[in-house]
Amino acid sequence: MIERLQRRLGYQFGDQGLLLRALTHRSAGPDHNERLEFLGDAILGFETADYLFHHVDKADEGQLSRMRAHLVKRETLAEIGRELQLRQILNLGPGELRSGGQNRDSILADAVEAIIAAAYLDGGIDKARQLVRHLLGERLTRPNKGLQQKDAKTRLQEYLQARHLPLPAYQVTRVDGDQHRQQFTVTCRVEQLNVHSEGRGGSRRRAEQMAAENLLQTLTAQVSANE
Repeated sequence: MIERLQRRLGYQFGDQGLLLRALTHRSAGPDHNERLEFLGDAILGFETADYLFHHVDKADEGQLSRMRAHLVKRETLAEIGRELQLRQILNLGPGELRSGGQNRDSILADAVEAIIAAAYLDGGIDKARQLVRHLLGERLTRPNKGLQQKDAKTRLQEYLQARHLPLPAYQVTRVDGDQHRQQFTVTCRVEQLNVHSEGRGGSRRRAEQMAAENLLQTLTAQVSANE
């Protein structure tokens, strides 16, 4: 599995111990990836800013900052982690495995940052730069694409307003886990339609977005079924 991961990364580690440490959550033992995550976050932020500065000529400081924030945010990195199939190879403690930690955005995103740092320590800044650009791929070369996509809460709100329906209500119904690794469950409800959905995420905002996405899918499915 390590070899397949390195092929997906487009980088072969000289010291594979660095890669194994990058994949190790602190729940699995003392030789974990938190320090690598710290370093990888800084490298990712710098390399992303450097690329945008040199390749997006017409953007001002505010636009560049929003592009960078979108590219390095937890959700984007977790998406990359899933593309790399990290959930199948992460080294987690038994408790994290039981609670589904291998699917958690925060753990996947941290592992991606740690892998970037591991590549830097293994091969230097040029290799880390190549890896960052490889991982971000089209997201980096088309940074406006993600910004133009409306989030689920906005799309649900516009869907309801177009049909003269009341806005949804969001309520946190459950919080699990330690304070620094909490999982939120949020219910999204439209009383007039007597429909609701749930969403889970590592933050209240993420859980609300998931709940909105799920409710929007339910509503559009109902419309399709009635046509």
